[in-house]
Amino acid sequence: MKKGDAAAKAAARQDAARGKLERVKVPSSRREDGSEGKYVYCVIRSDQPLSFGPLGLGPEPAEVHTIHFRDICAVVSNTPMVVQDPTRENVLAHQRVNETVMQKHTVIPMSFGTVFKTDDDIMELLRSAYDAFSDVLNKMQEKFEFGLKVLWDRDQIIREIEQEDEDIRRLKSEISSQKGSTYFARMQYGRLIDAALQSRTERYVAEIFTSLRSVSVASRSNKPIGDRMIMNAAFLVSREMEQPFDARVKEIGQQYDKLTFKYTGPWPPYNFVNIRLKLERAH
Repeated sequence: MKKGDAAAKAAARQDAARGKLERVKVPSSRREDGSEGKYVYCVIRSDQPLSFGPLGLGPEPAEVHTIHFRDICAVVSNTPMVVQDPTRENVLAHQRVNETVMQKHTVIPMSFGTVFKTDDDIMELLRSAYDAFSDVLNKMQEKFEFGLKVLWDRDQIIREIEQEDEDIRRLKSEISSQKGSTYFARMQYGRLIDAALQSRTERYVAEIFTSLRSVSVASRSNKPIGDRMIMNAAFLVSREMEQPFDARVKEIGQQYDKLTFKYTGPWPPYNFVNIRLKLERAH
């Protein structure tokens, strides 16, 4: 196993841990013409200038450094003032910087493609949203995100349901025998199978969330992708609970031997920092 909807309680715990940054107005400033700006990867707490080396976006990885306001700073690199395409190389570079920085710092990850024109604009962002950034950094201190996707073999689960449910077995036998019209039997069979699959999905997901609640700070349930995935979740885990969380996921994987677990992390807390920054020009 690789290290890689929930009940209302899980959502409430998520909201308690999630930081939220609202609209930020950036005053007009005098700018020099130029085609180079600053790509922002994340915000961290540090009052000392930092350099992380050539890790950033670009054909030749750009030097990554910090721009400061008081005791917080943005982790940036120089970039052309163009819309950055979310190519595999660019997205991996964005993730690589955040993963490197998070090894020693609590990070507020920025969305891919966040670009400012000048250092002054970034400093104004940090100044305007200083209290909000500080609050989120405090809440996310020493915490990481782990992803957990759970998949199953749908056909295998359907066969199990057919063996366990007498009504479904009877309908399937009726359809197979082809005595008269089977339209209504097939319709009823389909409804019963769908209901049984939904019930089993909800049971598995609830049990997994419950099992992981004591070793995580918060959780978030995202929409599953495709027919095989029944759970697509993110968990916020404190540094001290990383090993217990890892052990619990492995225990759950052994318990549900008919399910496939895809486990990733640690990541910056992408799913637990809700950043809504709308940059406006104030005159």
